[in-house]
Amino acid sequence: MPSHPVALALIKAAGVPLAAPSANRFTQLSPTTADHVRRGLGSEVDLILDGGPCEVGIESAVLSLAGSQPVLLRPGGISRAEIEAVIGQVTMAGDVSADAHPSPGMHPRHYSPRTRLLLVNDGQVPEQGKGIYLQYRHPPVRSGIAIVQMASTPTKYAAALYDKLHEADAAGYDWIAVDAPPETPDWEAIRDRLRRASG
Repeated sequence: MPSHPVALALIKAAGVPLAAPSANRFTQLSPTTADHVRRGLGSEVDLILDGGPCEVGIESAVLSLAGSQPVLLRPGGISRAEIEAVIGQVTMAGDVSADAHPSPGMHPRHYSPRTRLLLVNDGQVPEQGKGIYLQYRHPPVRSGIAIVQMASTPTKYAAALYDKLHEADAAGYDWIAVDAPPETPDWEAIRDRLRRASG
């Protein structure tokens, strides 16, 4: 259920239940602005309803309550800790096969730009090629590459991530390197997106 007033107004005006897929092609970068949708889908859609840029940035959490134990199928804008504060312990779903998945966003390669994306540690960017580096903490070991300084908090990082990846993808680089954020619970959803984007 969306919280955006434009989306809620559309649901109310429709007067019937609505179900809709994401406004991007399978495995490709998620859009967070109307312009991202326009560039990704072009004339294949009749109308784009522009409610401004997405506030959260990354996709929603998907939780399965089908078994005896709640299972987090996709970490998202609501963290596992926030969910557990309400319903108790939640198990994280494991990797799935290439067959049908129980939730969107579980494919091993997903949320990917067309440009090769590398998740790197300690600034270890490729030695060759023209690239851009999304820096969280560590400066790149190589000079002469474009650097985008990312936010230091998970909430602000998530809100900007896809927009920065769309910009980098459109700029004609050979690669996009991303400084790996911390392996802590509050960064779980962001690390999931980056791992799949670099898959």
